[in-house]
Amino acid sequence: MTDNEQPAERHRRPDGVDSATVAAVGKLSEALETTERARGHLYSFHQLTGGADLALGEAVDMLHDAGHHQLADKLATELVGRNVLPGRWTFQIVEEYDESYYARFRLIEREIRDELVNGRTHLYEAEMKEARRTHGRPGHEATPDS
Repeated sequence: MTDNEQPAERHRRPDGVDSATVAAVGKLSEALETTERARGHLYSFHQLTGGADLALGEAVDMLHDAGHHQLADKLATELVGRNVLPGRWTFQIVEEYDESYYARFRLIEREIRDELVNGRTHLYEAEMKEARRTHGRPGHEATPDS
């Protein structure tokens, strides 16, 4: 078997680890990946909300320029710079999420992976790849060429 016909060592099941454990750690990985996506959406929310606030500021200026001073002042005092949640702008929401739930999730996922599969990642997927690929066919190699 050539070097790229066998999975990389980091993607091989450690001795003594059973399929149920690989599947459970794989499900934990899936949950973390979903949390990573949720975190990305939270950052999108943060950036979109910030951009909207800057556009509101421009709308205030444009309303003033058009002579609608009372409406411009209402917009400026009621919406521009307003907290999106009590006491919080979006950067504070992102920070709280990152420093609490997200940090704890990553820590515990790493601890479990370290204890059960020697810290290896994507074992479930690596085993799925081995089961599904056609060995010896171009485009079905286990690893990239060196």
